[in-house]
Amino acid sequence: MRALNIAVYCGASLGNKPLFVEAAKELGRWIAENGHTLVYGGGKAGLMGVIADEVLGRGGEVIGVIPTFLVERELSHPNLSQLHIVNSMSERKNMMIQLANCYIALPGGPGTLEEIAEVISWARIGQHQNPCILFNSGGYYNKLKQFFDDMVENGFLTDGDNRAILFTDSFHEMEQHIADYKPLEVRTYK
Repeated sequence: MRALNIAVYCGASLGNKPLFVEAAKELGRWIAENGHTLVYGGGKAGLMGVIADEVLGRGGEVIGVIPTFLVERELSHPNLSQLHIVNSMSERKNMMIQLANCYIALPGGPGTLEEIAEVISWARIGQHQNPCILFNSGGYYNKLKQFFDDMVENGFLTDGDNRAILFTDSFHEMEQHIADYKPLEVRTYK
């Protein structure tokens, strides 16, 4: 597999289960050991800090993108390979999308959900041609997967577009999905 810039969306908190921290460490190890670059929100708190530290600790590259108001709260990671400081959350999300060629969500809250939902949506309208993966540690995203299945059943999402979204905690499945990924057919409207 070629080296990728992988955007990872995740919580700025650790959650309340050790498996969430372990998932961030495992994903960080996988990114570094495969020569990929981590693109993330630039913070040092929560799972964001865990994955950045893991990639950096293994000699990997980490690109952070953080808005000024979070830098002012002293939340930016001090040791990144690159840190882009932007004016707003919207600029942060757009820059992360532009810098990356794969998007993965670890467990997180509403911000994480918003970010991965945006890249899933943008793939459907042709704004990028990259795989979207939800790292389903401990079944964290099972209910979301069911919701996407319900969207298909109710005619709001095509089965093909749904199958293009991977829910897994298997690195083998992620690698296969990335290698086999075909960009979605751009959605048309009737």
